[in-house]
Amino acid sequence: MKFYDSFGMNPRTIRFYLIEKGINLPREEINILAADNRKPDYLKVNPAGQTPALALDDGSIISETVAIMEYLEEKHPIPALIGATAEERAKTRMWWRRAEINICHPMVQGFYYAEGLDLFKTRIRCLPEAASGMKERARDGMRWLDGLLTGEWLAGDRFTVADICLYCYIDQLCGAGQPIPTECKNLHAWFNRVGARPAAEPSIWKDRPMGMRG
Repeated sequence: MKFYDSFGMNPRTIRFYLIEKGINLPREEINILAADNRKPDYLKVNPAGQTPALALDDGSIISETVAIMEYLEEKHPIPALIGATAEERAKTRMWWRRAEINICHPMVQGFYYAEGLDLFKTRIRCLPEAASGMKERARDGMRWLDGLLTGEWLAGDRFTVADICLYCYIDQLCGAGQPIPTECKNLHAWFNRVGARPAAEPSIWKDRPMGMRG
């Protein structure tokens, strides 16, 4: 297998996951800031032009962060970061999806439409007029989640891919004008717990483009 890696929230999510699992994969780094992911060689790997991607031993490609982690979890079930039972897996996926829909997606759209506009306006359809609304929607999601955080982790007492995903988005975009609201004490405490895990710092990209941790 080979992991196509780059700067960004989703590739970092995979790196964090791999470290937590103790999985070592050969890697090829893609310079997304130079738009290498939009060039013919990489488009043969992933026609969507996105990172990360995972090349399997048979030559087939898996893209999309969720699909990659689901695949690796089936190949390497221990330690379980999605869940060891059907009930645990369902609960993890529920929180994973909630985090993505309510916080991660509006956060990154707010970034694309504002701080990242010069970089992304020729790559995707950007709506600068929607930037502030997307950021506020993400803050609403953080406030909502703050009231539901009663355990150590999103899924309760189990650290899961849901925690990894949300942490990587917040950790990168809090440096681009989207910090956790001050009043979200539970979310701040959760963020610090994830940041203290041994995989958190080693999963950061070697450079800090635009001053962000990705």
